[in-house]
Amino acid sequence: MTEQNATGAAPEPVDTVKAPAAAPQDAIPAQAPAPAAEATVPAPAAPAAAEAPAAAEVPQAAGSAEVTASGATTSAPDTAEAPQAPAPKDRRKLFAFLRWTAAVTVFAVAGAGVAYGVTRPERTDIPGLSTKDDGRWVFPPVVKPTLPPGAPVPFAEDNKDGIHYAAALELLVPAPKGSTQDPALKVEKDSVVSTDTFLEEYEPTAREKMKQGFTTESLRQIVGRGWVMPDGTRTRVYLLRFHSSGFANTFEGCGINMSVNGVKRMEADEAWRKVKLSQSTPSDVTRLSMYSEARPYGDEQVRVGCVDAGDLLAVVFQTRKGEAATVPFHQTVLLQDQLLD
Repeated sequence: MTEQNATGAAPEPVDTVKAPAAAPQDAIPAQAPAPAAEATVPAPAAPAAAEAPAAAEVPQAAGSAEVTASGATTSAPDTAEAPQAPAPKDRRKLFAFLRWTAAVTVFAVAGAGVAYGVTRPERTDIPGLSTKDDGRWVFPPVVKPTLPPGAPVPFAEDNKDGIHYAAALELLVPAPKGSTQDPALKVEKDSVVSTDTFLEEYEPTAREKMKQGFTTESLRQIVGRGWVMPDGTRTRVYLLRFHSSGFANTFEGCGINMSVNGVKRMEADEAWRKVKLSQSTPSDVTRLSMYSEARPYGDEQVRVGCVDAGDLLAVVFQTRKGEAATVPFHQTVLLQDQLLD
């Protein structure tokens, strides 16, 4: 028994396959034409489905009859077995899908791999930097200095005291893009800062005692860097190098009770405390402390950040008329901490 095709016409006998006669161009299957000398081809006696000629697997128009080698006709499936080349519109959709897939993959990988990427404009999980347009600065790429041959990195198994063998200047956080050098900060060769220059950050009544303490606390060197941003924010970063972490821990010039010049009272930075509790943070922030000038303050507000890193102690001063912004302050202190790790 045979089936009729969608138009009701009876199928042709199957013991010969005839060459198509002037069929419309879009109805001709995509197969190589038979040679002229072989107008008919005898059908095989009992072919298996896997041994059918390749031309028989070419999809036909939906709803048309397909002739099998055994003589029976079957209705061709609506879905072609062999994939066809996508139409131009389909290609555009496919390319658009691939582009979006690639973009999503890149962002997913980047989001999973960052922890300290505070030098770039992409968002990170660092406290205080989780939303866009938050006023953060763009720092140049930061690379840790190359150590002398055989020197251990700070806080390694064989350097638990946290001795830094790199030059202190190479461990200073760089100035962000768009900033200008602070002319008020007096630096000498290789960014060395004298003890008297550093002590200008503190009240005159506290300077003499601090200067005497530097002698007993075995202070070796101070280096510094300062810059001013277009909005008037002024930043001074100092690195104090001591003979050991034990001497560095005796320094009292960076804490809740420090006597900052022109400041009545310092208090713990409340924004820093909140973001540490509400967001995922880098694994080691215990050596960081941040403070803000308590209200009421004068024409400008002062923020101070401290990083206790072995034989080095970083002190970051940031001031701005009105109020010092939180995000750039946190960003600068975190980046300085990263360089000392």
